[in-house]
Amino acid sequence: MRARVSHRMAQPAGGGFHLDVDLAIPATGVTCVFGASGSGKTTLLRCLAGLDRPGSARIEVGGEVWQDEAHFMPTHRRRIGYVFQDASLLPHLSARGNLRFGRDAEDGAETAAAVELLGIAHLLDKHPAQLSGGERQRVALARALLGKPRLLLLDEPLSALDVARKRELLPYLQQLPKRLDCPIVYVTHSPDEAARLADHVLVLDQGQCVARGSVAELTASLLLPVNAAGESGVVLETTISRRDAKWHLASAEFADGELLIPDPGLPIGGEVRLRILARDISLSLAEAAHSSILNRLPAVVEELVEMPEPAMRMLRLRVGSHTLLLARVSRKSAAMLKLAPGSRVFAEIKSLAILQ
Repeated sequence: MRARVSHRMAQPAGGGFHLDVDLAIPATGVTCVFGASGSGKTTLLRCLAGLDRPGSARIEVGGEVWQDEAHFMPTHRRRIGYVFQDASLLPHLSARGNLRFGRDAEDGAETAAAVELLGIAHLLDKHPAQLSGGERQRVALARALLGKPRLLLLDEPLSALDVARKRELLPYLQQLPKRLDCPIVYVTHSPDEAARLADHVLVLDQGQCVARGSVAELTASLLLPVNAAGESGVVLETTISRRDAKWHLASAEFADGELLIPDPGLPIGGEVRLRILARDISLSLAEAAHSSILNRLPAVVEELVEMPEPAMRMLRLRVGSHTLLLARVSRKSAAMLKLAPGSRVFAEIKSLAILQ
């Protein structure tokens, strides 16, 4: 999928906003469009959907041109699925009625597959007011899938949900790329959602695409505008290589080593995505002989970066030939250890998250 969009928008307070991007979006998997509020994420989705008509654009999906200088395909012909921040269900219809609305004929097998995928069979006779926020979003997702979309657009579908409802919906979102044969473009400003869901990441800033790449590359590049709450961290793609039944642990192998993790119950060879936050890594100059920390990796300091907090610094570490980690340490600790680019250290990983 290719999207070249130049779109100027007037602002009520004066001035304007200019979205100017030229993107290649993979035909499979989840592409997260990441950025702060006002960076152009939703505007990009609306242009892809045909809801906004940019002054200059070429949008091509699966070899079909949806827009160029001479042609504009209206939204209803683009075969998109679109899920907004608010589920936008029709309040007077049941969940079943919302799934059927606007469809010429009901495809029983297609509906059954969407209902099973989103786990909403027990919700079909309820009205939106009787559903939780997470349940409404699952119905909205099922409705989007019933159109057999060539492109699925998700505009911050978790942003209006509390923590419990987000946890309820995330497993269903993680299943989508395994079951759909179309690109999924997912807008978010949450590093955690990008880490859990993304195969590819586009970073927007003031209407420009300032970075792009795999989720592993981008999370380790310091280009994601994470907040000061300590959300910065890297994603590792690993494979279960062996397990230790006595301690309920498993070894997760990656390109440059292995980590011990709580046994996720996957077979040998099963793939596991891990997230390691910068705040959960300590550094030492020597490998500890007696410590409760199970995971420590030899690493080389590549870069030290100033942070908004004057007492802290962010370090980028290289493990082996391919793997990068981030570590958040105090300026005092960095000075005491005399850390500089090229310093050899041991990265002691106090905690990690299994993203399944």
